[in-house]
Amino acid sequence: MSAALPTSGREWHLVARPHGWPKAEDFALREAPVTAPREGRVLVRNLHFSVDPYMRGRMNDVKSYTPPFKLDHPMDGGAVGEVIASNAEGLAVGDHVLHGLGWREYAEVPAEHAVKVDASIAPLSAYLGVLGMTGLTAYAGLFEVASFKEGDAVFVSGAAGAVGSQVGQMARIKGASRVVGSAGSDEKVKLLVEEYGFDAAFNYHDGPVVEQLRAAAPDGIDVYFDNVGGEHLEAAISSLNVHGRVTVCGMIAQYNATEPAPGPRNLALVIGKRLRIQGMLVSDHAALQPQFVQDVAGWLASGELKYRETFVEGIENGFDAFVGLLRGENTGKMIVSLA
Repeated sequence: MSAALPTSGREWHLVARPHGWPKAEDFALREAPVTAPREGRVLVRNLHFSVDPYMRGRMNDVKSYTPPFKLDHPMDGGAVGEVIASNAEGLAVGDHVLHGLGWREYAEVPAEHAVKVDASIAPLSAYLGVLGMTGLTAYAGLFEVASFKEGDAVFVSGAAGAVGSQVGQMARIKGASRVVGSAGSDEKVKLLVEEYGFDAAFNYHDGPVVEQLRAAAPDGIDVYFDNVGGEHLEAAISSLNVHGRVTVCGMIAQYNATEPAPGPRNLALVIGKRLRIQGMLVSDHAALQPQFVQDVAGWLASGELKYRETFVEGIENGFDAFVGLLRGENTGKMIVSLA
């Protein structure tokens, strides 16, 4: 056990369920007592925590694949931090761990839910993104769900985001015939082509997605990795070749909608083209973890795979970071840094 533990720490609570776009008054940053860890647990000082699009769904009181956040309780999500007190075998003071109790300064984490991470392989924040859930989402969604094979032409929506940027690069590394991405600003489009090696990219604000995609991939696409939904999904169905595959990872375009969004108007094309459209949750693909870490660590070391992170400093800016993510203000992984 460690001496001189903090007596309190701040944590973000959801105090009202947002209708449409989340508002500041839906959240509260509150002080909570910090105590020594109970048996089988460690006390972690969080250094970074993740804000992710899926968290918007957890703010609604609806039945879903992951339970909704409770009102007047701390929210949670991916975090990485340093053990400052241990009451568990195998984890010592000073160890760095990845766990699921983010949105707070201090977390009492059951030892079985804390994964030791190595700061010498990559910066700790990378375990929330490129080497964490985000990276595994890209890896599993492309290789397992979309059954990517060498020579496939791939289209990624929201391609400058944490998942999308990894998908495009992984496809390129594994021999895609063409990699195309969409993004929400000219700056992000430039990043996709110049830094991440996409063959083509376009700003979806510049005109109909269906027309821009057709121009960027005149021979059609074989795989569509969907982070956006809506108009992008409709455009992809139009451009997909026979036996094309779609991984539906996210639909950020409609997360804050207050009315049901219309579905793609061209779904009948699924029949003649024999398309496969499959939703994915990263939790189904845990068995890929060892192979994923091995492959991605190698690609990072060789410089083949690049990643960006957007840091927002200070727990007090956690809500702003989350809303900024929903507005697309991040490039790559959005991280709240408490270090």
